[in-house]
Amino acid sequence: MQYQGVLKKMTTEKLDTVQYYLDMKSDFINVNQLLNREITLSFVTYECLNCHLEKEVYRQGFCKKCFFETPNAGDWIMRPELSKAHLGEEDRDLEYEKSVQLKPHIVYLANSSNVKVGVTRKQQVPTRWIDQGAHEAIEIVEVPNRYLAGITEVALKEHVADKTNWRKMLKNDIDDENLVAWKEKLQSFIPEEAQQYIIENNKETLINFPVKKYPLKPKSLNIVKEQTYTGKLVGIKGQYLIFEDERVFNVRSNEGLVVNLNVI
Repeated sequence: MQYQGVLKKMTTEKLDTVQYYLDMKSDFINVNQLLNREITLSFVTYECLNCHLEKEVYRQGFCKKCFFETPNAGDWIMRPELSKAHLGEEDRDLEYEKSVQLKPHIVYLANSSNVKVGVTRKQQVPTRWIDQGAHEAIEIVEVPNRYLAGITEVALKEHVADKTNWRKMLKNDIDDENLVAWKEKLQSFIPEEAQQYIIENNKETLINFPVKKYPLKPKSLNIVKEQTYTGKLVGIKGQYLIFEDERVFNVRSNEGLVVNLNVI
């Protein structure tokens, strides 16, 4: 079976074990069904996710021009505390920014490689946690806009991490943490503006990933540099494909690459 398409982050579905799907233009692949199969991945070209032209990807699946122009790549996406739609102030496209920023947002704790704080739109729960490879997560506050979520995250990351160690996450080298206790410990550091939005008496969400074998020394696969790679798929975690030879491929960080996928 051979497929060709432009890479976009895998769609996920939280069942007893997370289900992963890859949109390859004319085909919609359940990636879980490829476990224990030999796969050949080959780089073909680039396709910007915004203008859809054959232009080299700069960041986040966009060519350089689109990265600096599209509202989908504004600074407030990576730094929610920079959001200004609640003030009626435009960054790149106020109507788009209102449609995203003025929606309920969740500040959460997740445990992937370590306990970390993060922000996501409410509608992205639990997708965001799955994409980070978190095996457990808990919501802290639900606020009405992205700015309040951003300033809460800034305050809390003075006391807890805000990054995932991807190698540790992929090795499944994780500590069993009590996220309820962590949440209680951090509540006093939540900014006054967000205190009224604290979620009370909620429990952890547990997530199981389809992994047959975790790598001891994961090594990232650069498909542009190598052009083609063949390996046996033994796991999927976060947005990573894990192969038997301990190579790992981050689908999300390769968005905008057009590839051939051949399943042997």
